[in-house]
Amino acid sequence: MNKKESSYRSIVPLDLGQYIKPVIPGAPAFLIRAVWYLTNVLLFKNAILGLVPSSLQAKVLRLFGAHIGKGLVCRPGLSIKSPWFLEVGDDVWLGENVWIDNLCSVRIGSNCCISQGVYIFTGNHDWSKPTFDYFSNPIAIGEGVWVAAFATVYPGDDIPPHVVVQTQR
Repeated sequence: MNKKESSYRSIVPLDLGQYIKPVIPGAPAFLIRAVWYLTNVLLFKNAILGLVPSSLQAKVLRLFGAHIGKGLVCRPGLSIKSPWFLEVGDDVWLGENVWIDNLCSVRIGSNCCISQGVYIFTGNHDWSKPTFDYFSNPIAIGEGVWVAAFATVYPGDDIPPHVVVQTQR
């Protein structure tokens, strides 16, 4: 691989033995999180049970604290880490194998299409510190946005209305 094709970058030597697990403000008790993880695997990620009607999936998301508008469409393979940090407008489509990896707020405006394979994540680790500290920043996706297949939405992104987000070529 030549330098132009490489995506490597130097970081400080890590000392993961010193890593401190973050406290996530607003996260529910362990039991609720555990029940959600099982529900997520069985009702959303599972390709067979993922065929459950989207209206029922929306009701389940609301039970776990998500704010979901009318007309949600969920395709099989969807994974949502924390529904209690999710807000979705009206008439939103969440495609196959979309992963919403949210440890803080993700807001998706009305009439958005989040296409198959999209990865939306609110947190990462600071590789400039040997302790690999965790950070998280909310995401806002404006009304009428199309996040095209296999695109990535990064921590802190604030996507304006009526745009397409594509993968880099």
